Amino acid sequence: MEKNGSIRVFLADDHPLLRTGLRLSFDHREDIKLIAEAEDGYSAIEKIQTHKPDVSLIDIDMPKLSGVGVIRILRKTFPQMKLIVLSTYNDEHYIEKAMDAGADGYVLKSVKIDELVRIIKSIWSKKKILSPYLINLTVGYSDVAQKGKDGVSAYLTRREKEVLQFIAEGKSNKEISVLLCISTETVKSHVKNIFKKLGVKNRVEATTEARKRRLISFK
Repeated sequence: MEKNGSIRVFLADDHPLLRTGLRLSFDHREDIKLIAEAEDGYSAIEKIQTHKPDVSLIDIDMPKLSGVGVIRILRKTFPQMKLIVLSTYNDEHYIEKAMDAGADGYVLKSVKIDELVRIIKSIWSKKKILSPYLINLTVGYSDVAQKGKDGVSAYLTRREKEVLQFIAEGKSNKEISVLLCISTETVKSHVKNIFKKLGVKNRVEATTEARKRRLISFK
């Protein structure tokens, strides 16, 4: 963050008009400073490593390297950096991939500039925010979440439900990876997200909580 309190933002998007529009909009604000831009995934990683912004806005669909690929690399390098997806796709497939990669938020490009600034500031300060343009991955898809039968929000994706089912059956991460034809690292990511959404610390607690909420079927 700048000494004057403005949040340092990086923008990665392959559409020049969008970049120009956001740059001009941010230029008129004191609370947000756009420090650099990139038009493809590889350039985004290089420039972010150089400028080290507070928040990076990343298009989900970019040439050379997708936004998901960019987020996955940056999350390992800069664990504290806030990574927000900008997307035209309001689709569970893209949302799940962004979440698995480590995104902090998923924002639709139909967002108005004042609302985008509010979202950036809230995610940067770790405040919960309600917005029709935002799917906040840090709290389990925000208030778009599904409700368990006990009235507790617990939005689990289709894949997470499959992983939770296998957890309840006592399967290890390696066994789950073989059964679902995904990597062990991906399984670990799903398990971490499941624990976060259910508010639990281990597999026993996850199984108990899932049984209480009747989120999946148990034999």
